[in-house]
Amino acid sequence: MSDHKLHIRPQILIPAHLIGPIQSKLAYIDESISYAQIAGDGSDIELRLRNSADQAKLADLEAKVQSVVAEMATGAMQPKVEILEDYLERSVPFPADPVPELIARNEVSLEHSGIYSFGPLVSKLIEGFENYLLTLASTFDAKPHRFPTLISAEKLGRVNYFRAFPHSLTFATHLREDLHVINDFSQHAKYEETGLNVSPDSFSKIQALLSPAVCYHLYFSLADKPLPGGSLAATSVGHCFRYESTNMNSLERMWDFTMREIIFVGPADFVLDSRESARKQVAQFLETIGMAYKVESANDPFFVGEFRKQAAFQNAFQLKYEVRARLPFKDRTLAVGSYNYHQDFFGRHLNITLPDGKPTHTGCVAFGLERLAYAFLCQFGLDPAAWPAPIREGWRG
Repeated sequence: MSDHKLHIRPQILIPAHLIGPIQSKLAYIDESISYAQIAGDGSDIELRLRNSADQAKLADLEAKVQSVVAEMATGAMQPKVEILEDYLERSVPFPADPVPELIARNEVSLEHSGIYSFGPLVSKLIEGFENYLLTLASTFDAKPHRFPTLISAEKLGRVNYFRAFPHSLTFATHLREDLHVINDFSQHAKYEETGLNVSPDSFSKIQALLSPAVCYHLYFSLADKPLPGGSLAATSVGHCFRYESTNMNSLERMWDFTMREIIFVGPADFVLDSRESARKQVAQFLETIGMAYKVESANDPFFVGEFRKQAAFQNAFQLKYEVRARLPFKDRTLAVGSYNYHQDFFGRHLNITLPDGKPTHTGCVAFGLERLAYAFLCQFGLDPAAWPAPIREGWRG
């Protein structure tokens, strides 16, 4: 790790509840940053740089940091966290970090930053959790759907995704239809230390991205027409892509991960009642397997300019609750799933209407399958014979 460090005293003291969100955003402010850490009292920011920097560069970095802190912390009030379930103190048998052993067994293989492959044990564990979520979906008569990995740039723009989450986007492109460009690439392209040595001018204009969420595809398919039957429940699984820069340093933060969602579209009562029913059923399942976790109100990782407004809105209207599983070896929690309510946002922006002409409401229950499996292994270890009976029996099947 680089020895080039820069310590910055923020002009605005960073409140405790914003240390995590601000620290995660510091990874995006400059390519020269390899690591960022905010002191526990919010009074100091340490940046580690990939290379040495002159005074002009250091001044530019400090200005960027102060800008992010000011944008996110000025006038910020700590939201009231609503806890719906709290079983963090449940006794679990495994105290160690499972990743070194997973790597030694070739059950986890790092292909690139944030990109992992998984072996048979982890894959079967993921399959078991997904089978449970399919059973949960069946209680709502949720119809199966299959969605593409690519997602329309035009459609994402229609729901303001570029404004809310620009930092996490992953773009899909291709070489321009130009013989000289294609020939030049085929003859000279090679991977160097920072990536392919190809000019950005070789690529086409961006029309598609790698999908950041599963439920968006359903909403796009329903756009500009009345909702058939006035309500629906659907389920799908798909790869999701959210770039997290230097934050992608473990299985907790993956660039490419798999999400199983149960999606509800219809009147507000239908969506909210379905979300609550799903939460209660998941709680019964997690109690059966003895997982240590809590469910609390949360917000999405909006980018700097949107963070205060959007996060406050989500918290005020209880739009998002996270399932946070305990990671015993580091005494921290990890969000493995969420219960989401979007009000009529997608109905309005995509013109999805109810029989009376009003916009539909939407919501979803979403679980990151790799995260769920990782958190389980952190609590119960790598020996299937020692796992809780419902997981052990499903794994054997």
